[in-house]
Amino acid sequence: MIIYLDENLPRHLAEGFQLLQAPEGLKTGHRLDVRYIPTTFHRGVKDLEWIPLVGAEEGCVITQDVNISRRKHELALYRQHRLGLFFLRGTNKKLGMSVWEMVQTLAKHWSEISQIVYEEERPFAYKITSNRRPEKIR
Repeated sequence: MIIYLDENLPRHLAEGFQLLQAPEGLKTGHRLDVRYIPTTFHRGVKDLEWIPLVGAEEGCVITQDVNISRRKHELALYRQHRLGLFFLRGTNKKLGMSVWEMVQTLAKHWSEISQIVYEEERPFAYKITSNRRPEKIR
């Protein structure tokens, strides 16, 4: 299973979670790779390009780009390619999250995120915030 971090998140966040997750996957038997979209595809890759590619791998994406759920053509594409999406949201919508807030929030919810990735039927979308459990979006 693969979880991609979108270009709007720092590359080193994906690399760090991959380092932490790799041995955990060996221990639990649930291999979960964490990758960065620009590294796997290319920097500046459009959502319309990576959505089908990630969907073909039965992957999931962590992003801050809530507009994916608002753009009708991208929403239809995400559903068509059966993607799993996690929207990382800060308490202040305009400022977003600092890197440390991202680390803390993802670390706090990583076991739930992993469980959703392995157990939930796609397509799905969840909102991830620091102070609440992952919340399913329509």
